[in-house]
Amino acid sequence: MKVLSFLPLLLRGPLLRPARLSSTLIRATALELVILAGHVLIYPSGIAPERRPSTPRPVPGTGTGTGTGSGTGKDTGSGSDPEHAAHHDEITRAAEATALPTTGDARPPVVLLHGLIDNRSVFVLLRRSLARHGWRHLASLNYSPLTCDIRTAAELLDRHVEEICARTGHHEVDIVGHSLGGLIARYYVQRLGGDRRVRTLVTLGTPHGGTSAVPLAGAHPIVRQMRSGSELIEELRRPAPGCRTRFVSFWSELDRVILPVETACVDHPDLDAVNVRVTGIGHLALPVHPAVASAIRQALESDGSDVGTRGAAHVA
Repeated sequence: MKVLSFLPLLLRGPLLRPARLSSTLIRATALELVILAGHVLIYPSGIAPERRPSTPRPVPGTGTGTGTGSGTGKDTGSGSDPEHAAHHDEITRAAEATALPTTGDARPPVVLLHGLIDNRSVFVLLRRSLARHGWRHLASLNYSPLTCDIRTAAELLDRHVEEICARTGHHEVDIVGHSLGGLIARYYVQRLGGDRRVRTLVTLGTPHGGTSAVPLAGAHPIVRQMRSGSELIEELRRPAPGCRTRFVSFWSELDRVILPVETACVDHPDLDAVNVRVTGIGHLALPVHPAVASAIRQALESDGSDVGTRGAAHVA
């Protein structure tokens, strides 16, 4: 098991002792309420889709320069569907031939994907942090709150990533997904061939193994897909040989949305994944906490040489 040496500390000291747990939980809950109140205020600013900096060039042979997803939930993961893989290779070659120059910018674009009943405004602070540290290509995707299928949202992400690659001249992107956004991105990477485009996928409080929280919300189809043992969660347990994407999953021991909290870890024998334990903050704080933002930046800058396959790291 290898620990990421570059990750900063959220709280200094040893693991939380039982005597300290209640006071830590109180502080984390208070912080969650403050963040929720602030997010309610800025939520309207993120309802409209962000403006694109320029008109994307169409990719020959695709009409709009976008990929296509099946929406059927069948096995289309890495190495399992030659026709789907060949289609993505064709898109890649076309994008290489028509993409705009990168002007020496080596960092791939970062795509930010929000969680359930949310929008791109949740990433205001993280986006500002990335821009301040030199990331030039940052894009946020709003999917409809009426979306009823993670697979459909993953297909939209597929098209969005292809457009970004064609517009920026980069052939890969990094993705940061909060909660449901991370699950959508994982489905795209693992089941729709998105590992050809996604270099690193960072997830924040994502129910990789499903969640048992908010049982009364189970009437919504997409919430049912997020439950432990759902057809979609079981689909993500299927083999994914040769998956090229590196996973970095942040999970919090005080998360009250992902239950049990350990289900926010990526646990798959075919995936190169590091699970980062965060202490002292809850679910809503993950995309806005400055120390987590610092850890995200360093994870995106890492070439993977200091990341052990299926390793674990601890942010205390």
